[in-house]
Amino acid sequence: MFANIALRTVLKSSAGVLREGGALCSALSAKPSTCSSASLSGLRVSCVAGGFALPPPVRHYARAAKKKKTGPESQLSDLPPTMLKMDYAAVPLAQTSDDLVKRLLSLELASHSEKLQLKKEQLIAKVQRDENDRSSVEVQVAILTARIRNYQEHLQKHHKDKANKRRMLMAIDRRKKLLKHLRLVRYDAFEKVCEQLGITYTFPPEYYRRATRRWLAKKAFCIKVFNEVQKQKAEQRLKMKQSLASANTEAAKTKAVDTQ
Repeated sequence: MFANIALRTVLKSSAGVLREGGALCSALSAKPSTCSSASLSGLRVSCVAGGFALPPPVRHYARAAKKKKTGPESQLSDLPPTMLKMDYAAVPLAQTSDDLVKRLLSLELASHSEKLQLKKEQLIAKVQRDENDRSSVEVQVAILTARIRNYQEHLQKHHKDKANKRRMLMAIDRRKKLLKHLRLVRYDAFEKVCEQLGITYTFPPEYYRRATRRWLAKKAFCIKVFNEVQKQKAEQRLKMKQSLASANTEAAKTKAVDTQ
């Protein structure tokens, strides 16, 4: 019963508001010449607002400009754009051609893979043993270094690329193994490779384990047990020495008695 009474009162009040709004709108339509555009717009909004509650306007603020991340300098930045591609560097006709043809054959219009291949050849030339060396450990390290730096530059822009991140980690592990072998076999070549390619070789930790409370308690217990065992062994050795000393003294006494 009370719900019906409340519903009737709400309907009556809304009908009265709508009548007032309609009367205002009809008055505005009857005298359009006496109202300015600003007043008309304001009254229209009030007419509508008298009938229905409009939500407040939403302010759409402009987003702040994102700052570009300044990553490490690219390994291909030292290649001049006027340099010819690797396939045309040894062609004498390309050196004497006009400027347009040179531009087409230069690194200015080359692809990224062509620039990377040229960079690999430059790194190989720094560490190879002779001109025909293409499979030594030094050459493999140079190729892996160019590949790793290319992956690093790619991941600076596309940090969610998990596949290339996995390839980069695999290449780093492979290079680490090669450098470890080269350091054991030819230390002078190892130093030369690290110096020419700008590689910082860091030794892996001898042992690493995350220290948890359980591991610390277990380690303390093991140390305590080890110390107790060492004490028992020391007591046993002392007893053995004492028994040997007593046996020697008894043997000396018996020998002295026999001689008398």
